[in-house]
Amino acid sequence: MRHGDKVNNLGRTKAHREALLGNLACQLIQHKRIVTTTAKAKSLRGFVEPLITKAKDNTTHQRRIVFGYLQDKEAIKELFSTVAEKVAGRPGGYTRIIKLGFRPGDNADMAMIELVDFNEIYKKGEEKGTAKKTRRSGGRKKAAEKAVEATPAGDAAAPAEEAPSA
Repeated sequence: MRHGDKVNNLGRTKAHREALLGNLACQLIQHKRIVTTTAKAKSLRGFVEPLITKAKDNTTHQRRIVFGYLQDKEAIKELFSTVAEKVAGRPGGYTRIIKLGFRPGDNADMAMIELVDFNEIYKKGEEKGTAKKTRRSGGRKKAAEKAVEATPAGDAAAPAEEAPSA
């Protein structure tokens, strides 16, 4: 039985899988987009996004934690300077996976994984420097504003004005 076993092992041992994901993450950070199989891209997304979140806090402790995963000084410099600066206002979702079809040699399902903030084609319509608002926080505020607007302000103020004059 495989209850609760949701890790895609990619046909590798734990050490081999961690080395593979570390190397893919270094290449993604340095080149901003890479082409790989869909299974590796999905595993890489879960591996690299927490590292990018750690990079937003540029401290020695966070650098050492990330270095434990990546083992590449150049990738660490790139991550903590260029990448962390671009994703500073984003609350998550730093990568995008685009499926490319099947590889001719072995018919493997291929995908391109890229860092979202470094694709200028998709960013033309957006304003730079503004953080996208999530829908989660907007629901309560709008409901409260509608409740305030629903109570008639003129009716509540009228009796208050009449009371002191009587």
